[in-house]
Amino acid sequence: MKQILVVDDDKHIRQLVGHYLRREGFAVLEAMDGEAAEQIVTSQQVHLAVIDLMMPKMDGFELCQKIRTSYPEIPVIMLTAKDALIDKSRGFEVGTDDYVTKPFEPEELVFRIRALLRRSTQASEVKIKIGQLTIDQKSYGIKIGNRELMIPVKEFELLYQLASYPGRIFTREELIERIWKRDYDGSDRTIDVHIKRLRDHFDEEKAGIRITTVRGVGYKLEEIR
Repeated sequence: MKQILVVDDDKHIRQLVGHYLRREGFAVLEAMDGEAAEQIVTSQQVHLAVIDLMMPKMDGFELCQKIRTSYPEIPVIMLTAKDALIDKSRGFEVGTDDYVTKPFEPEELVFRIRALLRRSTQASEVKIKIGQLTIDQKSYGIKIGNRELMIPVKEFELLYQLASYPGRIFTREELIERIWKRDYDGSDRTIDVHIKRLRDHFDEEKAGIRITTVRGVGYKLEEIR
C-alpha cells in the first residue's frame, strides 16, 4: 500500500485530504509542520508528499528542498493558497513536481497524485518507453521505432532524467546536480547547449516527444499525443 504524507498546519485540510486518499486505498501519514514531516520522511517509507506552503517552524519551500536533496525519488505536490506566479516559480525551483492552489477539488488532487506515482514507478525502471522512444539505461541505447540511435553520454543522461518524469519541470541547477554531480564547474548555459543538441537528434513528430523550455525556470519533456 502506498503511503502518502500530508503536511499542513490546518487540521481540517489534513482530515479532508486524508479522507479522500484513504477512500482510494492509500495509507496516510500526517504532520502539522515541516519539522514533524522531516522526521516522518527520515523514519518511514513515504511514496509521495503533499505539502502546504505556509507552515510554522519550517515552510513548504524549505521542506521540499530537503526532501528533494535527500530523497529525490519522493514526488512532491505543493498545496497552497498562494497562487502568485513568483511563488509557483520558486516552488518549481526548489523541486516540487506539481502545484495545487486552494480552494481545490479533492478528486483532482487524487488524480494528480496517481499521475505522479505512475511517473515515479516509471523512473525506477531500466527501460523507459515514451512516445516512439525506447531508452535503455543499461546499454545507453535509444530506439525510435526500429531505428537505433547512440548519442553522447551526458546527452543520454539528460534525456533519461527528463523522460523519467514526463511533464515535470527541472531547473538548470537541478539537472546539473543530478547529471554532472560535484564535478561541474562551468556555466549553467551548458545545459542549454546540451538541450539544443538533444533536440537536434530527434524529429518531434517521429519521436513523439517534445522538450519544452519553461521560461525563467528550466526544461520539461512531454509526450506528444
